[in-house]
Amino acid sequence: MEKENESLVQTNEELEIVEYTSEDIKNLIYTIRGKQVMIDSDVAMLYHCETRVINQAVKRNINRFPDRFCFKLTENEVENLKSHFVISSLAKENSYGGRRKLPLVFTEQGIAMLSGLLRNEIAIQVSINIMDAFVKMRKILTTNGQVFERLTNVEYKLIEQNKILSSHEKKV
Repeated sequence: MEKENESLVQTNEELEIVEYTSEDIKNLIYTIRGKQVMIDSDVAMLYHCETRVINQAVKRNINRFPDRFCFKLTENEVENLKSHFVISSLAKENSYGGRRKLPLVFTEQGIAMLSGLLRNEIAIQVSINIMDAFVKMRKILTTNGQVFERLTNVEYKLIEQNKILSSHEKKV
């Protein structure tokens, strides 16, 4: 079923292969601590393996995963995610009542590093799709930033106009 050695992980190829679109993957990317990240259980689902396999790969190669690539969520961050989004992957990890440990999250660089540890055709294609989704998310954030900046400028002008109108009304 699943084979592992010191530095390489082979995903479970007996599972039915499910294709995920960039849109599907974008919906699995969250902003935490100001970084775009994916939760370990979502990464495992995409790679067709168990979450523990992903986490073991990280533990065995911890020097490849500095905090800017991969970090553990705090209890507060997990609760915030649960309350803001419907995240079943944080609620049910197994049939024994949920996760026992706080989840790891991976930045785009962490996903790239992880893809080097996984060895099969599924992992290669999934890694490419994940990278594409991160790029699309960056573009969306950049575009939204520009829109918000323009909206702020319009709002500022509106406030200034309201001040001018208020001062004219007081004179009249």
